[in-house]
Amino acid sequence: MPAVKFRELVSSAPAESSPENRDSVVRARRVKLERFSSERIFCNAQMSPRLIRKYFLIDSESKALHENAITRLGLSARAYDRILKKSRTLADLESKADIEPSHVSEAIQYQTLDRNFWA
Repeated sequence: MPAVKFRELVSSAPAESSPENRDSVVRARRVKLERFSSERIFCNAQMSPRLIRKYFLIDSESKALHENAITRLGLSARAYDRILKKSRTLADLESKADIEPSHVSEAIQYQTLDRNFWA
């Protein structure tokens, strides 16, 4: 996972506004409701492993990144699924149809933060 560049940390570029954030979340929720219209769930967090395999296809670069994190960090099968769920949510927030390596990378970072915080 690449570290955040110093220039990005000190950038004076404006951050996304609250209305923009809200619009992203509303769009993502709408997409999820459509995706799960034939299921008995409403969000990515409620997905079973079977549904994860059905809905979350990732490319080979994302798969390699995910595998590397699982292997190097010693993460469990549950963590594998959680990373995929987080990746899908991040892609939804960006209105992306596919999970991209950047989504997997960010999800891995969140997963390791969760793991370090609760361990």
